[in-house]
Amino acid sequence: MDICDLAPGYVRAIAPYQPGKPISELARELGLREDSIIQLASNENPLGASPKAIAAMQAALPEVGRYPDGNGFALKAALASRYGVSQEHVVLGNGSNDILEMAARAFLAPGASAVYSQHAFAVYPLAAQATGATGIEVPAREFGHDLDAMAAAVRKDTRVVFVANPNNPTGTWLAPERILAFLRRVPADVLVVLDEAYNEYLAPEQQADSARWLDEFPNLVVSRTFSKAYGLAGLRVGYGLVRPAVADLMNRVRQPFNVGHLAQVAAVAALADKAFVEQSFELNRKGMQVLTDGFRRLKREWVPSHANFVTFHVGDGAGVFQKLLRQGVIVRPVGGYGMPQHLRVTIGTAAENERFLAALEACLAGQR
Repeated sequence: MDICDLAPGYVRAIAPYQPGKPISELARELGLREDSIIQLASNENPLGASPKAIAAMQAALPEVGRYPDGNGFALKAALASRYGVSQEHVVLGNGSNDILEMAARAFLAPGASAVYSQHAFAVYPLAAQATGATGIEVPAREFGHDLDAMAAAVRKDTRVVFVANPNNPTGTWLAPERILAFLRRVPADVLVVLDEAYNEYLAPEQQADSARWLDEFPNLVVSRTFSKAYGLAGLRVGYGLVRPAVADLMNRVRQPFNVGHLAQVAAVAALADKAFVEQSFELNRKGMQVLTDGFRRLKREWVPSHANFVTFHVGDGAGVFQKLLRQGVIVRPVGGYGMPQHLRVTIGTAAENERFLAALEACLAGQR
């Protein structure tokens, strides 16, 4: 017998997460110069990282020969101060993806179930499947979460519900009062993981003070990241805001030293750089207008987005994706999310947005 046949069937059945294509890979495949390629597939901040975060990392370089602070004291203290909670309410992750998986490992097992929406982040079903739990996918409403249907889908064996707000890959958004109403419907013995990875791209009046909700909901996990608006995608640092008892369980399944020293140092500096986040928000707002104006001109439908990307209709998603690659433009196919006629594009710099639209127009002209 092959040793791999002895692995649990639910592990062998996992289809691994497929990240966006790297620039270097496309350059090798098509013989393109790397500096001729634009990467608009992974929802990265086109401004890069906060200058303050870069300076903090440079100052900390002599310390990389030592293990990081496994408890993340300085970063937890900064986050606790920002959100008005104790450090016991903060769990650190190797990106917010780690927070999602810790929640799954701590609360799911064979015989349990997890609820999530159609067209939601691919890690939700993967995290559930990796524990042997059953995934319950609830049909989307207008490409977003149908909270009434999700509440109704909760079963006696349901232990976790995942909600993304804004949602990836569609960018849909739920008003805070709707999330609160949903939380009050979900049984207290079901963990609700509220994934707010794109929170900083919401207008201030749209942002929920979700940390305050922990006072009312001991079963809530608020997951956020430094990978998006803070521009630290390459460092992998995220965090969860939770009640201390839940944090204790998540820390039991957390890998030791899961957030590196440079990542912690950079995150503390980035959190304090409000001007950089505001600049990122404004660049995104202007870029969103440019892209949606372009889709309108090209007679393309799109899903109204509240994040730093837009999902748009092209008909033949796989075909247009390949044509864009040949022009050195990397976007994200979303056929794996049940949307084979769509593509997702990250909002880039002004020059990148214009180049993408010109490339898309050339691809669509070739269809006629």
